Amino acid sequence: MKWWKYLTGIWITVVIWAAFNAIPPAMGLGELSRIAWFHIPVAWICVLAFGTALICSIRYLRSRDLLWDDRATTAAEIGLLFAILATVSGSMWAKKAWGVYWNWDPRESSIVILLLIYGAYFALRSAVDDPDRRGVLAGAYNIIAFITVPYLIFVVPRIMESLHPDPVVNSAGEGGMATGMILVLNAALIGQTLLFSWIFGMASRIRTLKREVLHG
Repeated sequence: MKWWKYLTGIWITVVIWAAFNAIPPAMGLGELSRIAWFHIPVAWICVLAFGTALICSIRYLRSRDLLWDDRATTAAEIGLLFAILATVSGSMWAKKAWGVYWNWDPRESSIVILLLIYGAYFALRSAVDDPDRRGVLAGAYNIIAFITVPYLIFVVPRIMESLHPDPVVNSAGEGGMATGMILVLNAALIGQTLLFSWIFGMASRIRTLKREVLHG
């Protein structure tokens, strides 16, 4: 849908403008804080995409319709891409804040484990030629893989000592951002969600059409 594409583009453009013009830099971090308006939303899309892959895998295992396997694969690809973007943007922040790109902070370590888990998902898919058998094995793996996502993203960083700043709402339930910053962050989260929806729909259709052309 063209209107969805245009809405996404306009929304993200407004968010980018607001992130650099409507709010001041965070105290103590300066301009470095603006990375958060990119880093946090892409980390959120990572979780959303892997969750979508889980749902699509369950639908495939119940229906054995390869359409759902196509969607699961597409969602997992997007999730892996956004996990890489979250890792890169987080490393840029770490270099400026801590002096090094990487120091195996709990959040950094957990994202590496997540990348390896979903990298193995695609290794599994590439090792099986039969589409139906591949879909079953990949679907079962997807379900098991997603069990680790909440633990690695939300639990580990909160139960282990970390240099990483508190999230928007910390473990004590207290807000860590000014109202204007939270508004921009929420708008960025919505914008990235719209972007994910558009990319997911388009990429899923392309994958399904390619499969139908190649295999009938």
